[in-house]
Amino acid sequence: MSTETDLIKLYSGRILELAADIPHAERLAAPMASAKRRSPLCGSTVTADVTLRDGRVAEFGQEVKACALGQAAAAVLGANIIGRDRSAIARARDDLHAMLKEGGDAPAPPFDGLEVLLPARDYKNRHASIMLAFDATLEAIDEAAKADCA
Repeated sequence: MSTETDLIKLYSGRILELAADIPHAERLAAPMASAKRRSPLCGSTVTADVTLRDGRVAEFGQEVKACALGQAAAAVLGANIIGRDRSAIARARDDLHAMLKEGGDAPAPPFDGLEVLLPARDYKNRHASIMLAFDATLEAIDEAAKADCA
């Protein structure tokens, strides 16, 4: 199979649909905390803004400058993040990492839409971009929790 055919298979229609419609794709005006993550390999970046209420994400915004795979991951995250606590997001992040790196199953609902990224397992150079939205969001949640306790 040629490299071009592999890439066409990787960038499925569903991945491109997700990438074209990322929920919460605008920065928050007054977040409790923000975090920016960058993939040194490809230069993709994601900035996540959060506001917490009772330990759960009440408001979320993100600026995503990544490949379609990173955008698709950000879309699934954005569609399911409101009302979730840190542990649910961390579990989805860990399951996504295991799916990509260790042949694990796709994350459980409500993050099961990340299953669309299964074909990316074989493209290790894309994994960092896929993980950016979750990593930036968890960092922002941690900062917001610190600020909320201060």
